[in-house]
Amino acid sequence: MRKRRLKNILFLLLCALLCGGSALAAASARLGGAQLLETAAFAGSLLQSPGTAIAAAQQVWEDEHPVAGAQEDRQQGSGFWTGLPAQAQASEETEAPPAEEPAAAQQTPAGMLAVEETSYTAAVGGIYLAAGAGVIKNVTELPAAEVAAEIGQPLPFSVEVGSGEPQVLIMHTHTTESYRTGEELWCDPSYPFRSTDNSQNMVAVGAEIAAVLNDAGITTLQDATQHDYPSYNGSYDRSKVTVERYLEQYPSIKVVLDIHRDAIQRENGSPVSAVAEIEGKKAAQVMIICGADDGTMGMPNYKQNLRFAAALQDRLATLFPGFARPVLFDYRNYNQQLTTGSLLIEVGSHGNTLEEAKYAGQLVGQALVSLFAGQG
Repeated sequence: MRKRRLKNILFLLLCALLCGGSALAAASARLGGAQLLETAAFAGSLLQSPGTAIAAAQQVWEDEHPVAGAQEDRQQGSGFWTGLPAQAQASEETEAPPAEEPAAAQQTPAGMLAVEETSYTAAVGGIYLAAGAGVIKNVTELPAAEVAAEIGQPLPFSVEVGSGEPQVLIMHTHTTESYRTGEELWCDPSYPFRSTDNSQNMVAVGAEIAAVLNDAGITTLQDATQHDYPSYNGSYDRSKVTVERYLEQYPSIKVVLDIHRDAIQRENGSPVSAVAEIEGKKAAQVMIICGADDGTMGMPNYKQNLRFAAALQDRLATLFPGFARPVLFDYRNYNQQLTTGSLLIEVGSHGNTLEEAKYAGQLVGQALVSLFAGQG
C-alpha cells in the first residue's frame, strides 16, 4: 500500500510539473481514492497557482461524501461555505452504465453548461448483489454470502403505525444542497447549487417524505437546521448533536434519515441529471448509502442498518422499477451508529430539478409506508 501510494504521488507530481492543474485533476480522478486529495494539494504547491490546482482536483470527484471517518464532503458553492474538507471521494456510480441513451441534445446557449439526463442501473454480478428486487453495490470486504445472510434477517426495529409518539426523524447534514433552477437542459456554470432558502434546498425534499409518512399515521419529525451553513466543515459533527438531542427527547424514534442530493458531473463540468420515469412523470433517482465498519469506525451494529437498507431498496425497486440506483454499502460512518435504522439517502444530483427531487421524496415516502405497514 505504501509503495503504491508513493507511485501515485510521483505520478501526480509529474502531471503537475509538466501539464499543470487540469492534467493533475484528470490524473487524480483516474487514480481515485480519498488520500489523493492530500496528494494533489501537495503537488499543486509546485504550481504557480496552488489554489487553482486543488480546486481542479476536487472538481473531478462526483460524489460529495467522505470515506471512512472523514467528516466532510468536498466544498461547493460561494464564499459563505468556508473551509476546505479534509478528504473527498470518487463517484459512486462511475461503474454503472446508463440504462438508456442520453436525451437528445438541446441547443445550449453560449456560456452555459449542458445538462445530461441519464438513468443509472446495474445488473447483479461481481460487487453488485441482489437485494430482493433491488441491487446492493458491496464495496466492503464482506463476502457476498455474508451480506445475503444478513439481509435475509428481519428489520431490527418495529415502527408503530398509528402511534402518536415520533417514529421517524428526517434531517439534513448538508441542508443547503440544491438543484438546477430551470427546466431547460443547461445551467449557469457559476451557480453554486446551494441555497439557504428552505423552500429550495433539501428541507423541501425532506418535507415531501415527512408529509407522506405523517398522512399514513407514521409520526415523523423533520429538523430543518442548516448544519452546513455558514461553515461546511464540521457539518457531520453538528448534525450528530442534533440527532442525539432528538433521540434523547423522543426515545420512540426508530428511524433517522439524512436526506442529501448527489453531485454527478462529467469531466468537462457538465452536470448529470439522474432521472427515472415513474407513472409518466420524471423523478430524480435515489441512492441509499449504508455505512460499514472495518473495526475502526465505532459502528458495531452496522449490519442491522444494512437490513433496513436492503428492505427499503427491495420495496423501492418493487413499487417503482428503475427509480433507485444500487445501494452503496461502503466503509463510511455518517453518524449511522446512533440507531439501527439510520440511512443516508441521496435524492438526485445537482443536475436534477427541484420538482423531480420533490416527486422522488413522495415516492420514497410511499415505499417507507409500504415497508413499515407490512411489519409483523
